[in-house]
Amino acid sequence: MLVPDRALPICPAGKQDCPILAEYLRLQEECRRLLSLSQTDPLTGLYNRGYLMEALTREMERSRRTGLATGLVMMDLNNFKQINDTYGHQVGDAVLVRVAQFLRDNLRQLDMPCRYGGDEFAIILPGTRLPSAVRLAERLAESLSALSLEAGGQRVTFTACFGVDTYDGREPVSPQELLKRADDFLLQAKARKHPPVCSGPAAAALLGLEVGAEERSALLQPRKSQPPSRESRP
Repeated sequence: MLVPDRALPICPAGKQDCPILAEYLRLQEECRRLLSLSQTDPLTGLYNRGYLMEALTREMERSRRTGLATGLVMMDLNNFKQINDTYGHQVGDAVLVRVAQFLRDNLRQLDMPCRYGGDEFAIILPGTRLPSAVRLAERLAESLSALSLEAGGQRVTFTACFGVDTYDGREPVSPQELLKRADDFLLQAKARKHPPVCSGPAAAALLGLEVGAEERSALLQPRKSQPPSRESRP
C-alpha cells in the first residue's frame, strides 16, 4: 500500500524484508518495461505507429479544447532502397538508427518522433502552427543532408522529403484523415524532390508572418528526453 509523503510502498505486514513487496516492485518494473516495448520501435527506439495514433488522437483532442494547433510532419528518406541494394540491409538499418538519433537531437522535448513504417517517419508537434511546422521541416531537411556514415570505406549520405499539415481544432477531422493529408503532401514532395517540403497552400501566405520570439525559442530547443534507444533497453 502507498503511504502519504512516501515515494515507495511499504510491506502490508510491516516487515522490513518483505517478499511480497519485493515481488510487487518486480512486477511493477516489468509492467513499465513491457509498456515501453509496446510503444517503441525495436530498431530505432522511436515511438511506433501504435503510439503515434494514440498520441495524435490525444493532441487533436487537446487542440479542440484549447485552440492550440497540432502540427504533423511526415518524413520519408530518398533512395533508401538504393542504399539497401548497394550497401546491404545492415547499412540500411544503421541509416535508420542514425536518422532516429538525428530527430531526437533536433526536436523539442515535447515533440514526438515516431517510426511510421519502413523508412518513413512521423513527427507530432504539439502547440505548433503551420508556419512553424513548415520551418521546422525545412530546417530538418537542410540539416539531414549534411549527415553521413561510413560503409565499406565509402561515405553514405541521405536526404528526405517532408509533408506538413496542422489541425487547429475547428475542422471535423479524424487522426487518420490528418495523417492522410500530411502523407499526400509528402507524396507531392517526393514527386518533385525540390523543394523537399510540401504543405497546404495556406502555408505560403502564413510563412510571411513573423514568428514570435517565444515560439521560435521553443521550436529550436533541443530535445532533452526520448524513448529508450536500442542499446539502452534490456
